[in-house]
Amino acid sequence: MQNATALQGKTLQEAAQQLGIQVPDNLHHMKGFIGHLFEQLLGADAGCESRPDFTHLGVELKTLPVDAQLRPTESTYVCTVPLQKLNGLYWEQSSAHKKLAHVLWVPVLADTNTAIAQRRILTPFLWQPSKKQAEILKTDFDELIEMIATGQLASITASIGTYLHIRPKAAHGKVLTTGIDAEGDLSDTLPRGFYLRPGFTRELMLSKNTS
Repeated sequence: MQNATALQGKTLQEAAQQLGIQVPDNLHHMKGFIGHLFEQLLGADAGCESRPDFTHLGVELKTLPVDAQLRPTESTYVCTVPLQKLNGLYWEQSSAHKKLAHVLWVPVLADTNTAIAQRRILTPFLWQPSKKQAEILKTDFDELIEMIATGQLASITASIGTYLHIRPKAAHGKVLTTGIDAEGDLSDTLPRGFYLRPGFTRELMLSKNTS
């Protein structure tokens, strides 16, 4: 938290200069740049493994682009969605639960009229789900996993889920994985990801700023 708080008020370029790297002019082909920047700055060590970014602390790192009214500008990616071998998969043992058990949020002011390098880092904050939040996240997860396990993957839309929802997670439509179809057979499908709704992360921003 000391290292994260020390970044508050800096531009992304000022932060990147600590590592001797340049911020790209756009993120079209470097969508993960900002997240990777903070992983390097703060010493996250999980890499691509499906566990929290700071493995020795059990803390996940999430950047949160927000507008001037502190409204998140997009859904927050959590982890990939398992599409096979779902028997016995419970919320408490899932990657989604492990990654959302304790999160370091780093909000970034993402004004579209401001160059990416000049976007400023706002106040980082730690968050753990309240009992109510944890119950809703579990309900969302259980409902979505049951739909996948019973061959209803094609029926899952981004509108299902109160806090946690599922969206395709692929660079393009040719990236495919294997899922369960309506007949219970394996078939090619797009990879999916769990995401947190902007309305939920907005609540977290508001509670942080009023606490």
